[in-house]
Amino acid sequence: MILRIWHGWTTPADADDYERLVDGSIVPAILRRGIPGLLDVEIVRRARSDRGEVEFVTIMRFEDWQAVEAFAGPGGTSSVVPEPARRLLSRFDTHSQHYDLVGTHRAAV
Repeated sequence: MILRIWHGWTTPADADDYERLVDGSIVPAILRRGIPGLLDVEIVRRARSDRGEVEFVTIMRFEDWQAVEAFAGPGGTSSVVPEPARRLLSRFDTHSQHYDLVGTHRAAV
C-alpha cells in the first residue's frame, strides 16, 4: 500500500472555505472518478498561529503505484490542485511525498 501525502496552507480567513471546498466538492469528485486502487482520502487540519496560517494535509491510500499514476498522471508525484483550491491556498506542495505502508497497529477496544 502506498500513502500519498500532500500539504497546503491557507490564511485563517480562508481555512473554513477551503475545508468546505475539499470536503464538499474536491474529494467527492476524486472518488467519483472510480480510480481502481484508490482506497481512501483523509484530510487533516491544524492552525499554525506561530505562522499565521492553517495547514491542511491530504493523505491518500493507494493499492499500488499504478493507482497513484491513474490519479496524478505519469510519474505520479505532481500535485493535483484544482483551480478553485488554488484561489484559497496561500501556498502548497508542488509534489506529493509517497511512502510504502509497512505496518498498521490498532489499539484494543
